[in-house]
Amino acid sequence: MINVRHLGGDEWEVAVQGAVTTHHRVRVTKADLAHLAEGRAPEELLQESFHFLLDREPNTSILTSFDLPLISRYFPEYDREIRARLDKSA
Repeated sequence: MINVRHLGGDEWEVAVQGAVTTHHRVRVTKADLAHLAEGRAPEELLQESFHFLLDREPNTSILTSFDLPLISRYFPEYDREIRARLDKSA
């Protein structure tokens, strides 16, 4: 289960419940939303982004603090796939 909570400004906390519950502080800017989510809610972008990450690694391997665009440095397909995931959920 993935829970997203706004901390203020561009800062978000994402809690991922698995065998171990992890907490992640993620920065999502308006530019990130415009680039990746085309006007969708940041909560939705974060939910799908963490589903994307969890398809590739356990929650305990996800960085505890990062800017959302960092995902594409580790997974170059992220931008393309996150847009496709959000299009399917529309």
